[in-house]
Amino acid sequence: MTILNESMAGRIRTFGTESTASDPADLAPREGRSYVQGPSAPPLVYATIPQMLSDAVSTYGPRDALIFPGRRLSYYDLDRAVDELASGFLALGLEKGDRLGIWSPNRLEWVLTQFATARIGVVLVNINPAYRLAELDYALNKVGCKALVLARSFKSSDYLGMVRSLAPEMEKAEKGRLHAAKVPSLRHVIVMGDEVPGAWSFDEVATLGGPAQQLRLPQIDRGLQPDDAINIQFTSGTTGHPKGATLSHYNVLNNARFVTDRIRLTENDRLAIPVPLYHCFGMVMGVLGAVSKGAAMVFPGEAFDPVATLDAVSAERCTALYGVPTMFVAMLAELDRQPRDLLSLRTGVMAGALCPVEVMRQVNDRMNMSEVTICYGMTETSPVSFQSFVDDPLMRRCETVGRVHPHLEVKIVDEVGAIVPPGTQGELCTRGYSVMKGYWEEPEKTAEAIRDGWMHTGDLAVIDEEGFCTITGRVKDMIIRGGENIYPREIEEFLMSHPQVSDVQVFGIPDKRLGEEVCAWVVATEGSTLEAEALRAYCTGQIAHFKIPRHIRLVPEFPMTITGKPQKFVMRDRMVEAIKEEGRP
Repeated sequence: MTILNESMAGRIRTFGTESTASDPADLAPREGRSYVQGPSAPPLVYATIPQMLSDAVSTYGPRDALIFPGRRLSYYDLDRAVDELASGFLALGLEKGDRLGIWSPNRLEWVLTQFATARIGVVLVNINPAYRLAELDYALNKVGCKALVLARSFKSSDYLGMVRSLAPEMEKAEKGRLHAAKVPSLRHVIVMGDEVPGAWSFDEVATLGGPAQQLRLPQIDRGLQPDDAINIQFTSGTTGHPKGATLSHYNVLNNARFVTDRIRLTENDRLAIPVPLYHCFGMVMGVLGAVSKGAAMVFPGEAFDPVATLDAVSAERCTALYGVPTMFVAMLAELDRQPRDLLSLRTGVMAGALCPVEVMRQVNDRMNMSEVTICYGMTETSPVSFQSFVDDPLMRRCETVGRVHPHLEVKIVDEVGAIVPPGTQGELCTRGYSVMKGYWEEPEKTAEAIRDGWMHTGDLAVIDEEGFCTITGRVKDMIIRGGENIYPREIEEFLMSHPQVSDVQVFGIPDKRLGEEVCAWVVATEGSTLEAEALRAYCTGQIAHFKIPRHIRLVPEFPMTITGKPQKFVMRDRMVEAIKEEGRP
């Protein structure tokens, strides 16, 4: 792998661990307004992903880079494998700016594809492993994928079968000459594992590049720019089709550095990554964050499993671990069944939802993660905007998402766009290097989301006098009941104070008389005899009558996204249908 020139090589060294000390006063709101500005150190790096990997290889070459079940690659090994695959992609005719989709759980091939596409300027399109046929059809056609790399199957999903259904012409097509009526841009299907008719095998592609392609790689290096689009991630949304958030080298590379700066990751660390690669948590905060420091990456399996994750952490002596709160709850339960030696653990990131105080305490004590941090962000901001420091007090790490990241500005605004005073709720807006290039070929939606450089997140938040941020809900989650504005997070926090409530989600459902009514789905603690009426009685006299949920359902679990986020829109649809079947008003 080639670095552009000597002056660039000198700059690339800034990828290493930096001092992250900041005067807390510098992160506090300015001039009595909910406006905060991140520190200006460490400096931003204007470079590409291949340049960052090249720096890691030259500095940490013989050290472990990737550990998957049954596979272990050093940084030297990773470098060779990436160049072989990138050369193979060139041999297929892929060029800078082409889109390549990847549809797979966490596998070695995913990481190799991530770096090989970046190596030649091909835009990687992340396809959710949970997608089904209609969603795959939409994703491939929305961005015009020229190639698709896929696993044969995952859990109940027959990926290959769905691709054959979408492109039946594949059965009789020559490799690389696919012409499918439903996906006209798709030319190459690349399958992990054994070869299938009309498709390349993944291992075969890595052998296709010869001297001509290898010689082109340094030339391509010189043509890559940090601001080039390099990744498209579909935002889930609750209505309409997903939008393709388009991110550059510059976006994700710098965000990855700052996330791992905050957890003080170094080349001596070993980071366990059980979160999905298709999401920013895995591919940016995980993979790119580790490479920016020369750390080892440990992938316990294709998807999160508490047993496999704890076994991998123990066996590989991991020092850091990523996960959403529900993952940590599952791992704590597994530790009750079978204790492990986790003394190597020190730090990590918990993101996706706020962490209950008791869970944080147990993660600190029983998993030895005294320096675990909390993050907040969104795909459109590459993703992290706020993160706690490793030495922030426990309550601050549970009740807030920390303080603003370097080189970012954040403001909290009211309905007319005015910045509100500290401690006042409003919409969180972010501006800076991390804001996406836009939604792929959707200029109107891009302009709606990004105004004067500010990404309007749709999240409701409060920033206090010290600069700590608390996410209080979604603008669109707000329930309007008979003219009263109700914020679900407020009711959720109150219901969580009941000793027999393990988790709760509050949302609005249609009501003919009031417009909307408050509904709560509740997961009770193990062995509890909690009933809906007892919860209503608990609310009486404690919160306003119009906030007391009219509908309460006790459930064993919530419908979740693959990244562990509760799907309120699914709960809403199920509840509406259930009420209709029961004939209730």
